Amino acid sequence: MSEGQKFQLGTIGALSLSVVSSVSIVICNKALISTLGFTFATTLTSWHLLVTFCSLHVALWMKMFEHKPFDPRAVMGFGILNGISIGLLNLSLGFNSVGFYQMTKLAIIPCTVLLETLFFRKKFSRKIQFSLTILLLGVGIATVTDLQLNMLGSVLSLLAVLTTCVAQIMTNTIQKKFKVSSTQLLYQSCPYQAITLFVTGPFLDGLLTNQNVFAFKYTSQVVFFIVLSCLISVSVNFSTFLVIGKTSPVTYQVLGHLKTCLVLAFGYVLLRDPFDWRNILGILVAVIGMVVYSYYCSIETQQKASETSTQLPQMKESEKDPLIAAENGSGVLSDGGGGVQKTVAPRSRGD
Repeated sequence: MSEGQKFQLGTIGALSLSVVSSVSIVICNKALISTLGFTFATTLTSWHLLVTFCSLHVALWMKMFEHKPFDPRAVMGFGILNGISIGLLNLSLGFNSVGFYQMTKLAIIPCTVLLETLFFRKKFSRKIQFSLTILLLGVGIATVTDLQLNMLGSVLSLLAVLTTCVAQIMTNTIQKKFKVSSTQLLYQSCPYQAITLFVTGPFLDGLLTNQNVFAFKYTSQVVFFIVLSCLISVSVNFSTFLVIGKTSPVTYQVLGHLKTCLVLAFGYVLLRDPFDWRNILGILVAVIGMVVYSYYCSIETQQKASETSTQLPQMKESEKDPLIAAENGSGVLSDGGGGVQKTVAPRSRGD
């Protein structure tokens, strides 16, 4: 099996794991919050991250992955920013209508595209932009109902969108810049995310629910669903970093909207949630957008791969002194952003 086939197989596995685990945790949390009345979402997320860190620590002890320390300031800043973005999203939901909150989530994709275009010179073709527009239109039809605006909620939503976009872009760039795997990055950033939410969670949840998380009556059923939610979250957090590292922040957001459509469908089938023609139409339009996006991404990836394969022998032929090239062990890589070729020493793909 070639390296390209292994990469594609790994990407499909990461996407599948992300969808299954995310839909599972949404159904679990819906039972926990809606049925059992445990409405402390931010505190629950901090517990998710603590369990994820403990699980990764055990995996490290069992030598399932290698610890690779890198810039501690980058790790701390990234972890805290991730924690802040989660808290802001929860505040946005608390201070806005559900419809406006869904609009906030839809705004993450165009904002990510804008930031990557401005600061990373990444180019998105017209076809990709068109497919994303179809996707966002479909999800909007399916999920956005009432749009009630207020100043505080709008500011919180704007901050939530910006911090989420930056955090997801950082997830991708840090893995590539420091040559760390998704597991290594998650292991090192988890404590900072968990501490940020563990400290602020009870306050934010109290502000949104007027209840004290420590005074809640923890029945055996509540504890069971909390433990189940925390166990599923290990897979959710791992697959999130894995997907963004293997693809891009925009693709991860597209996958997130697929999960939204699946949750709506499963909610109707399993929980008998209200479902009307708008939901059906929106899901169909969104699925069309996802299929078109996946098709164009696949085409562009193949084109870049073929361009790289044709440029490689040309660069080798242009080497004027093969002795120097042999001594330096130089190879050629293609910079996907602007097609600029760089000569670098070959490295292992083990990271």
